[in-house]
Amino acid sequence: MVENKEKQDRHFPVFAQDNLLRRLLSNSKKFNPYVTEGQVVADLGCGPGYFTLPLAECVGPLGRVYAVDSNEKAIRALEKKADKHGYSNIEAHAASASDLSFIKDGSVDFVLANGLLCSMAPKHHESTVNEIKRILKPQGQAYIAVDKGRFSYVEKAEWEKILEGFRIEGRGDSKMGDRWAVVSIKHQ
Repeated sequence: MVENKEKQDRHFPVFAQDNLLRRLLSNSKKFNPYVTEGQVVADLGCGPGYFTLPLAECVGPLGRVYAVDSNEKAIRALEKKADKHGYSNIEAHAASASDLSFIKDGSVDFVLANGLLCSMAPKHHESTVNEIKRILKPQGQAYIAVDKGRFSYVEKAEWEKILEGFRIEGRGDSKMGDRWAVVSIKHQ
């Protein structure tokens, strides 16, 4: 038997992405300071919308949140929650973040990619980072975080290479075992 050693995208169960334990450990509104009313946000790897709904509330009815996840079950759960809470400013897409062709170039004020690359096969990392750069407005920012544990698809050397392509506004290691950075587009 030949073993397939190529890493595949991972989908986590919807209940594991929005539950009591997560609400106790992670503030769902922690990214709200990065956005203001009327802005456009892309939540990449949004799952069932743990951060999406607070971001939609923050940008208000004049703003827009693109919620993107390759897990169709998570997108359906997000759409149900958005309908239940009356959010009409969320545009949900069951798609890979490595192809965001439904989002215009330079149209997004803030990109959230919290744990996204850790869930994607490494072969999609470069195209995903390029898509983040493409959709960001010239003055836009992105929050990118990866797990630094042994199950991460993003090793330290790759993390540093990813960051080289951006201007770093801030970076660090969280108590939860993540590497994170707030980045913006490098201007020539």
